[in-house]
Amino acid sequence: MNFPFRTTLFLVLSSSCFSSVLSRGILEADISGSLLRYRAKSSRVFSVRSFGARANGLTDDSNAFSETWRMACGSAGVVTFLIPKGTYLVGPVKFSGPCKNVSSLTVKMKGYLKASTDLSKYGSGAGWIEFRWMEGLTLTGGGTFDGRGAEAWPFNNCLDDHNCNLLPTNLKFVAMNNTVVRRITSLNSKFFHLALVQCKRFRGSNLKISAPANSPNTDGIHIDRSSNIHLSRSHIQTGDDCISIGQGNSQVTITGIDCGPGHGISVGSLGRYQNEGDVSGLVVKNCSLTGTTNGIRIKTWPNSPGSSSATNMTFKNFAMNNVSNPIIIDQSYCPFRSCSFKAPSLVKLSDIYFKNIKGTSSSKVAVALECSKGFPCQNVNLENVHLLLSSGQNHPSSTCKYVRAKYIGTQIPPPCA
Repeated sequence: MNFPFRTTLFLVLSSSCFSSVLSRGILEADISGSLLRYRAKSSRVFSVRSFGARANGLTDDSNAFSETWRMACGSAGVVTFLIPKGTYLVGPVKFSGPCKNVSSLTVKMKGYLKASTDLSKYGSGAGWIEFRWMEGLTLTGGGTFDGRGAEAWPFNNCLDDHNCNLLPTNLKFVAMNNTVVRRITSLNSKFFHLALVQCKRFRGSNLKISAPANSPNTDGIHIDRSSNIHLSRSHIQTGDDCISIGQGNSQVTITGIDCGPGHGISVGSLGRYQNEGDVSGLVVKNCSLTGTTNGIRIKTWPNSPGSSSATNMTFKNFAMNNVSNPIIIDQSYCPFRSCSFKAPSLVKLSDIYFKNIKGTSSSKVAVALECSKGFPCQNVNLENVHLLLSSGQNHPSSTCKYVRAKYIGTQIPPPCA
């Protein structure tokens, strides 16, 4: 039978074995002449409210979150883990994989999560919210993770105790592959805001990270032993490095970061521990720094217990606004109140490019290239650097040690003698 017009029929089937799971199937029949086409799509939504989360900001909802995750991860197909709007007291919580039968898992975080302030619940260096051993996770939704760090920061004694117990990180990603994190907010973490450890193919964008300028060790994003990392279009205000690239990382791209207050964007610190991995393939571009205590910083420890390297690193198109130390290589880095400099750093730095770095410096020395006596820096390049003093006085200066840098184009401050 021939039809003079096209008719599309939609059959929407919904079934649920549990009130906590919404399962939908969509069948589409397209009839045109003798042509019949069929399409099926299924998804499941697991809401923490359906598993007992009270969302009143007072009752501990950790068990509800854990049970919701257990059901979601044990499900199949396309899955959404939903945190509806509301205020939830949780933590610490670990969301672990692998989720063997799940083809796609989205954590839709629309709520406001408050961390427990009871430090006895956390292990040293642990995460408040941890995602571990998963493939293909997406975390999004516009929600907020509030670490409530102000009550914990007085217990941070790492400046005095080299073996201090580390406070919990707001969001920790461990051994994750193909992860997307976008449109979330991290507030007042007790320690790092986001930490990536042994992750591959991680994309983070439209992130908002905030903590006071005097909050200790509240790095915005810390990356460790990871590869193929892309971070973009994010605002970071914190008390430590806006982004820190630690040991063992490769192919990291960072673009469009607004940083400040904070300690700038850093490679390191490197060389503190034995058997550290090398760093290579770093590109940081199109970033704006305002009122930070450092700009672009590469920092390595003296007295390194073993050798490692950091190479092929490019920093370009930076706007510096009243930044102290806009460009700094510090191979005698030590943040402790007492330090030993008996031996030079054994971290080899090479193939470093600073291009189109412009703005104002709050420090008299705007470019400091202080390399290691044990392994002088190799192939350091500065192209079109234009940094004026914020005070409007004479040009800033530059200092160099154990390096012969190469200069192209505008150089303000003038190159080292």
